Amino acid sequence: MTSPIPVTVIGGYLGAGKTTLVNHLLRHAGGRRIAVLVNDFGALPIDADLIENREGDTLAIAGGCVCCSFGSDLVAALGKIAARDPAPGHLLIEASGVALPAAIAASVSLHTGCANDGIVVLADAETVRERAADRYLGDTIERQLREAGLVLLTKPDLVSAQARTEARAWLEPFATVIEAERGRVPIEVLLGLGSSPLSGTASARHPSYDSVAFEALPPLDVAHLADALADPALGILRAKGVLLDLSGTRRALHVVGRRSEICDAPPGAAGRMVCIGLRGRLDRARLAAEIKPRAAAAG
Repeated sequence: MTSPIPVTVIGGYLGAGKTTLVNHLLRHAGGRRIAVLVNDFGALPIDADLIENREGDTLAIAGGCVCCSFGSDLVAALGKIAARDPAPGHLLIEASGVALPAAIAASVSLHTGCANDGIVVLADAETVRERAADRYLGDTIERQLREAGLVLLTKPDLVSAQARTEARAWLEPFATVIEAERGRVPIEVLLGLGSSPLSGTASARHPSYDSVAFEALPPLDVAHLADALADPALGILRAKGVLLDLSGTRRALHVVGRRSEICDAPPGAAGRMVCIGLRGRLDRARLAAEIKPRAAAAG
């Protein structure tokens, strides 16, 4: 049976930087075949130098990636993407500025060929607090932020250090926040951990991020571990692993910021996990301590 396509929903209000982020991810796909669905009424917002040709209403992008608009028929678009041969390795859904990303993720969960891989919501450091105070859009923007696994604070270079700090402090009650100047975020942070999900090498090479891998883990209380990894104090942005629970059942664990998900694991090695966080904030000692007592108890 073919594994479902992991899906990342990218939300945020108009002008927050979603398209800049998508183009950055396509430029740094690193061999991944990425599909992009855009909930937009205008031209597909992909940089012209990335486009190789047009296939009807679909853009063929360098590296085997594709992009198309889905308008209001997301379910049909998911079916078309899942039916592509070869199938993409990851799907990005760029939501409209007024869309609620959790509603999109709910639609994704209904499609057997796709699996949710996280919600990322963008917020402009210059305007987010002003937009959130808008009498018409404020409620939608706050709902978008509450639904995020990660919040990217965009355009931090356009404001003062004090304004950036104030914007972060205002956003942190909603979700884990990382800064993203011109969409520059390592692809491993946003799109799971790639086709070799347990290497952690790409993120470890980035000067702003750190990663730690665990191998040969014995059976664990996976639900308890998921809650622990989602604690902001550990400094984890993303975590992914295939683990054995206390009954010996294979389980896939995904953590995005403060949100976690456990599902049945596909075939492959179990007892392995990688965590990614900001350099200097990833609490390796506490992370190891969270795992070891449960490993010992399981034995």
